[in-house]
Amino acid sequence: MSEYNIGAKIKELRRTKKMTLQDVAVETGFSTALISQIENNNVSPPIATLSKIAAFFDVKMGYFFADGEEECPYEVIRHNERTVIPRVISLDGTNHGYFYESLSVRKKNGKMDPFLLTLNNHVTNTDTYSHTGEEFLFVMQGSAELLLDSTSITLHAGDSIYFDANLKHRLRSSGKEEVKVMAVVMR
Repeated sequence: MSEYNIGAKIKELRRTKKMTLQDVAVETGFSTALISQIENNNVSPPIATLSKIAAFFDVKMGYFFADGEEECPYEVIRHNERTVIPRVISLDGTNHGYFYESLSVRKKNGKMDPFLLTLNNHVTNTDTYSHTGEEFLFVMQGSAELLLDSTSITLHAGDSIYFDANLKHRLRSSGKEEVKVMAVVMR
């Protein structure tokens, strides 16, 4: 379990394109302050935020977790090699209630980004996010509430949902127990 310097990679992409923080903020819809906080590794972006940034720079989300190894026609990520993103913060600066682990980092031209989400805090914040593409969620343990546009859907262990990620959405724990969810984000 190692942390990757997501902020530095975003800053490098921005500078390569000769863009300011303001340019990226305008294009992605996020505030200049949030982009700056992410670039300085003060906060780790939620998956939806990272997905929008990756789409803007035309890179796979796995780019932010890759360690520069050459691509192989297959990829094995051992349990102890997962990239853990621990400090997911909401736009209002509060704890987002989960952390995530990237399950694929070397497939540079892949069409999907798989993650293991652990919802470890029940939060009351109902801010929702959207991004391009599609999303698939499979609840492996516990119960979660998916806020999807104006609908609240309770998902229990063994349940899954596939939806258009352009819909405003947010997943949060619906109880006190830890929740494990396999999430696949597709462009």
